[in-house]
Amino acid sequence: MKSISKYKVDKSILISIILFFIISIVTLYGASSILPDTMSHLMTNQIIWYVAGFAIAYIVMTVGNTYIYRISVFLYIFGILSLIGLFFFGISINDARCWYEIKGIGTIQPSEFMKIILIIINASMISKFNDEFPNPSVHEEFMFLIKIGVIVLIPSILTFMQPDTGVVLIYLLITFVTLFISGIRYRWFVLIFGILFLFVGSVLLIYFISQDLFIKIFGTSFFLRVDRLLDWSNQSGYQLENSLSSIGSAGLTGHGIANNPIYFPEAQTDFIFAVYASHFGFVGSTLLIALLTFFDIKLIMLALKTNKLINKYVIAGVVGMLIYQQVQNIGMTFGLLPITGITLPFISYGGSSLLSYMLAMGLIFNISNENMRYTN
Repeated sequence: MKSISKYKVDKSILISIILFFIISIVTLYGASSILPDTMSHLMTNQIIWYVAGFAIAYIVMTVGNTYIYRISVFLYIFGILSLIGLFFFGISINDARCWYEIKGIGTIQPSEFMKIILIIINASMISKFNDEFPNPSVHEEFMFLIKIGVIVLIPSILTFMQPDTGVVLIYLLITFVTLFISGIRYRWFVLIFGILFLFVGSVLLIYFISQDLFIKIFGTSFFLRVDRLLDWSNQSGYQLENSLSSIGSAGLTGHGIANNPIYFPEAQTDFIFAVYASHFGFVGSTLLIALLTFFDIKLIMLALKTNKLINKYVIAGVVGMLIYQQVQNIGMTFGLLPITGITLPFISYGGSSLLSYMLAMGLIFNISNENMRYTN
C-alpha cells in the first residue's frame, strides 16, 4: 500500500540551508564593526531575503518543475531582455552597471538569475536532444553544440559588457558540466579546451609582451580585469594581504564574534569567509567547509537517485555552480585563486544571489519530492 504526501523534502538538505542561514546572519553581525554605518542594515536585510527565498522555493514547488521546464525558452528570453535593459535603466556601482534599483526594496542583479535560467534551458535542450537522437551522429552533435553555444554566448557577452567576468565564468562552467554528463562524445571537450587554451594563451602572451598593445586591442577595462586576476599570483593587493592577515591571526578558535582586528573591503560579500575565519578560527572554518561538502554530496546523491535525465542535468548544473563558487570564493581569500568577485553561496550578503540560490533549491526540493513522496 502506497501513501502519497504532497511535499516530502530531504531533511538533510533543508537543515543544511537553515544552518547556512544562521552562519550568514552571525557572520554579517560580526562584520558590522568593519563596515560603514550606511551598511548597518545588512543583517536585517539578509533575514528578509532568506524569508523571501524560502517563499520563492515554496512557489517553485507549488508550480512544479515540469511546467518550469516547459516555459524555459520564455524564461531565457526574459533573462536576456533584463540583461539588455541594464544598459538603459541599470544603475552604476563601482564602474559596473549590473543592477536595477527598486525603491523600497534595494537592487536586483539579473545575471544572478540568468545562471539558474541557463541551468534550466540547458537541461531542457539536452534532454530534448537525447530524446530525438538516441544515437546522434557527429554532425547532429556538432549542430546541437552550436545551438548551445549561441544560447550561452548571448548572455555571456551582455554580462561581460556590464562588466562582470566572474559570472561569465559561471555561465560557461554550468554549460560545460551539464554537457559533460549528457553523453556526447568527449572529443568535443578536447576540441573546446584546445580552442580556449589557444585563445587564453594568445591574450596572456600579448599582455606580458606589451601592455600598451594589449590596451589598444582589448581596451582599458579588460586590461584592468586581467591585471586584477593576475594579482593573486604575486599575493599582492591591499584586500588580499589584509584577508590573509585576518585569517592567519585567528588561530585555532578565532578572535570571537564582532572582533575584527583587521579591515578589508567587501567583507560582507566577496571576503565573507575571511570574516568568518577571523571570528571562529581554524576549527570553525573546518566545520563550515565540512558542512558545504556535506551539502554538495547530498545533492550529488540526489542526482544519482533520480530517474529523469532532465533532473540529473539540472542538479549537475546547480552542483557545478555551487562547488565552483565555494572553491573560488574560499580559495581567493587565501590567495590560492584569482580574486574574481565571486560570492560564497548562501553565506555572502546579497538579495539577488540568495534569491537565485533559493530558486534553484525549489527545483531541487521538487526533484527530492518526486523521489520521496511514494513510501511503502
